[in-house]
Amino acid sequence: MYENILLDINEKERVAVLTFNRPEALNALNERTLKELDDALDILAKDTVSKVVIVTGSGEKSFVAGADIKEMQGLDKKQGIEFSVRGQNVLNKLERLGKPSIAAINGFALGGGSEVALACSIRIASENAKFGQPEINLGIIPGYGGTQRLPRIVGLGRAIEIMTTGEMISAQTAKEIGLVNAVVPQDQLLEKSMDLARMIASKSAPVIKLILDSVYDGLSVDFQSALDIESDAIGSSFATKDAQEGIQAFIEKRKADFQDC
Repeated sequence: MYENILLDINEKERVAVLTFNRPEALNALNERTLKELDDALDILAKDTVSKVVIVTGSGEKSFVAGADIKEMQGLDKKQGIEFSVRGQNVLNKLERLGKPSIAAINGFALGGGSEVALACSIRIASENAKFGQPEINLGIIPGYGGTQRLPRIVGLGRAIEIMTTGEMISAQTAKEIGLVNAVVPQDQLLEKSMDLARMIASKSAPVIKLILDSVYDGLSVDFQSALDIESDAIGSSFATKDAQEGIQAFIEKRKADFQDC
């Protein structure tokens, strides 16, 4: 179906796995890959089978090594803006997919690759993973949302240091600064990511979406407006049959059987 990505939807587990598949180019994001990712995200947004998406890279060296530098050569200001907006739009779609995404980072996550990981809901890294925003070494800045998402995740000082030095950081350092949730041996990365995906997939899909919407909508407004968003969302959650089931199951001391409604 695609040339540069693989998309597998596991009906039994209710988990989709999206894999960047350009190992000969360290899974770099060229224009075709970005278009294929955009299309795959449209499919996943409409898909009612998968409740969680795992995003990873093929091979053992790289998650996504960055944007394809050859495609940047010779861009003027107008073209640079267009280049940035295309990538931002796709990664915004990933962030606001309506279902959680887990970045299973199996190697280099640099530049645009780091920005893909930042757009995911949760990040798990293999021990050999490396992170960085090396755009400064090319005389440019991150353009797929990195200057905005990175400070929100790791804090202002750390983010500016990463972006202005262009240096890579290890998986362990990434965990220490809150960039990733966990670091695991590479041969356990997909297994651990799938375990987490299964746990999330066992919950109520509409309520998970309400959590995601509350978080992301709230980040773009003032605090009181964000609290209003939360109040409206919890009201919507109480109106679901899954809330009735979850509360009743707790009272009856049994496991809730959510129906995603």
